[in-house]
Amino acid sequence: MARRNHTVELGYIVCDDLSELGAGKEGWLVENPNLLCALDTHSIALANRSTVLVLEWSNSSDADGYRTRIRPTLSPIEAEYISAVEWLVFDDIRVLALGTSCGYLLIYSLGGDLVHKQLVYPGRILKLRVRGTNRDLKEDASSEEVSVVMPGVIARFDGSDIQSMLRRWQETQTQFWDLKLESRHIENSGNFIGRLPYQLWNVSKYGSCADAAITGIMPPPLMEVQDHPRKGEKLTLSPSGTLAAITDSLGRILLLDTQALVVVRLWKGYRDANCLFVEMLVNKEATVSSSSYVEHVKSDYCLCLAIHAPRKGIVEVWQMRTGPRLFTIPCTKGSKMLQPTYRFESSAASPSSYVPLEVFLLNGDSGQLSVLSRSLK
Repeated sequence: MARRNHTVELGYIVCDDLSELGAGKEGWLVENPNLLCALDTHSIALANRSTVLVLEWSNSSDADGYRTRIRPTLSPIEAEYISAVEWLVFDDIRVLALGTSCGYLLIYSLGGDLVHKQLVYPGRILKLRVRGTNRDLKEDASSEEVSVVMPGVIARFDGSDIQSMLRRWQETQTQFWDLKLESRHIENSGNFIGRLPYQLWNVSKYGSCADAAITGIMPPPLMEVQDHPRKGEKLTLSPSGTLAAITDSLGRILLLDTQALVVVRLWKGYRDANCLFVEMLVNKEATVSSSSYVEHVKSDYCLCLAIHAPRKGIVEVWQMRTGPRLFTIPCTKGSKMLQPTYRFESSAASPSSYVPLEVFLLNGDSGQLSVLSRSLK
């Protein structure tokens, strides 16, 4: 019986300038704690403490996928550095959001122009999260947001406010076409667009915060101080925010129901693991003849959890909430598991255009990018 192939090769990430980020050294993608990654549909942003490279992957390992380089103006006095990176995608607008160690939110165009700069709160930005709840068929109302996670606080920006700001910025660009190239690249403070409104919550009473997220209700202390030596490290939310997968320092993974505030599942023996939710065609007629085409809708997909266990060299996919392990695949050392950022959808989007959650694997040593197959067949 032929062995099933659960991944599909998409292309390669190739660029001579990747050597600036450490490429060429075995394990460079996963061993540098200051190297940040953010994936979009056809692009990837890689950042160290001072520079961001935006690249597109190609079908050839010899092709150069370099697109642009971003060097933010950072404070040398404060030893400021890039501490978080994420894509913001609104229909035809794609920009890159950066967080800094001094608490600034920076938004850049794909041309490398600074669109917006704003101090969120003094302190290091740990993570930028983009989330929307309109993917959940059980909810009629939609809520799209960008969260800024910091050691003692979490800030929430409404997605519609950011989209309106980007639209206004897009309109102002017609004023600059006749200016010299060098003047167009002068970094501005974003004041001509105005400050973005946001909400700010103090979460310091729960102890030192390693990661956080907004679930739409009064959040439980997901990263509260545990009985020594357990310590929460990373979390990932399901599309609706009703499930959270949390990794801790003892190699455990907790699946938490954020509505009932109970742990519904526990895995042990997964030190340094990373988790991402993924949607797959399970127990569906996923394969059709070569002459026919089926467009799947959301109800065809089942929510699963992909667990990358680098110490074991594997990726496992488990059916939610308490279903079986669907499959296990080997994962080359030096690989990272990634997922494209949430895309802010227009109101005109139809159910038939539903794009499921996917999980990608990037091999830093070879540059190869692959995606987990949606179907188990």
